[in-house]
Amino acid sequence: MIFLGVNVMKRKLGAHDNLKITIQQDGNKFTVKESSNFRTIEIEFTLGVNFEYSLADGTELTGSWNMEGNKLVGTFTRKDNGKALTAYREIVGDELVQTYIYEGVEAKRFFKRG
Repeated sequence: MIFLGVNVMKRKLGAHDNLKITIQQDGNKFTVKESSNFRTIEIEFTLGVNFEYSLADGTELTGSWNMEGNKLVGTFTRKDNGKALTAYREIVGDELVQTYIYEGVEAKRFFKRG
């Protein structure tokens, strides 16, 4: 039996969360509003400064975002097991592409401009 990082129930819930993301930038400071069927949160961070964040499933992370060209790159560590999670957010055409990499598994999500 093969186990991937996200169980079946979480994958099914994630497929129907209707997530909307709004990103605002003021210099090196960002405000990200994430709104879904399950929660609405607002995250404020400054590039290169560590902060704490919880994923929708309750997984707690600590880390920071930085800019690499026109791409936001997040480097985070899970608090429960110390493993690294890398996240990317970039505009490609008229979409926001969000990529997570965890334990060698890559997941992408695409958002249309609203």
